[in-house]
Amino acid sequence: MQVIILSTFHQVILAVVIVWIFCAILTLTNVFGETEAENGYYARTDIRMSVLTDTAWFRFPYPGQWGLPTVSTAGMLGMLAGIIASMLESIGDYYACARLAGAPPPPTHAVNRGIMIEGLGSIIAGIWGTGNGTTSYSENIGAIGITKVGSRRVVQSSALIMIAFGVLSKFGALFVTMPDPIIGGVFCIMFGMITAVGISNLQYVDMNSTRNMSIFGFAMLMGLVLPQWLNDPANAASIQTGSQTLDQILLVLLKTSMFVGGAIGFTLDNTVPGSPQERGILAWREQLVDNADDDASDAYAGKHDATYDFPAIMPYVRKVRAFKFLPICPTFNVNAYKYCCRKKQAVRNPETAVRTPETVATQV
Repeated sequence: MQVIILSTFHQVILAVVIVWIFCAILTLTNVFGETEAENGYYARTDIRMSVLTDTAWFRFPYPGQWGLPTVSTAGMLGMLAGIIASMLESIGDYYACARLAGAPPPPTHAVNRGIMIEGLGSIIAGIWGTGNGTTSYSENIGAIGITKVGSRRVVQSSALIMIAFGVLSKFGALFVTMPDPIIGGVFCIMFGMITAVGISNLQYVDMNSTRNMSIFGFAMLMGLVLPQWLNDPANAASIQTGSQTLDQILLVLLKTSMFVGGAIGFTLDNTVPGSPQERGILAWREQLVDNADDDASDAYAGKHDATYDFPAIMPYVRKVRAFKFLPICPTFNVNAYKYCCRKKQAVRNPETAVRTPETVATQV
């Protein structure tokens, strides 16, 4: 007898489909209530069926479809506050994604490139009039942990499929009819995975320290409590700075759990006294040094870790020295800026120039 073993990805899809069919059967047999006050109403598959029937088969979005964009100071600053909070969240998402995919921690140029692409995506979204910005989606990172699929080719293929189905409106409307309990169940698993990955980064920190436990607990609690407290309009009205624009910016930031918890944790960790070993800085640096040593040994052996390199064009990129100054380029070297600054200083003030082995050899 042949035993068929399903991958984790197929197990998740199969579970969603089975529960969806089960909800449809219970809906047809009127087991679920027909009003919001009755039990099981939100598990029905027909409460949003009008979206599927009223949606056209095809729809082609185009720039300016809702008219010319309007720009205001309050709206711009409010969106800027949201973008800043989104950037902080995205940096954490990048590290979590790399950890789940078994990749090395993202270097500076990869983080810079990710933030830049999110900014370009937000600009394009504004031109198309989608009404929202573009950012990394934490649920997709949780999906990597559940399905164990982290290939970039899969993501690229999924993007093309989403573009095609974005034109086919009926397909998107079909998923709108998915019952809320199914979405909630999937979200519980995904966000649980994301939370676990985030906490696992504290393995380098001494969690037996009262200092670290106090900072972590307080930051987590305030990140959960403060945004919920501000969701009440009466509590949100307590923020009165005299400027409506500034009030809006503060509300956007303080309603973002990631920003509140991260800002409090960052502030306390850098102000409350603690040794580098206690804070986990030494262990984190050792990990980065180990990765750098591995890269150096691979380069010496004729190998190269191309995890965060550009596809196909890296031989040409390495030939152009100017790319070392480009923060989004894999050959980016922050020391190049320091070298240029020292060189300019040496030209202007030769007597105060920093003496290096290269300059000494030149003088000899």
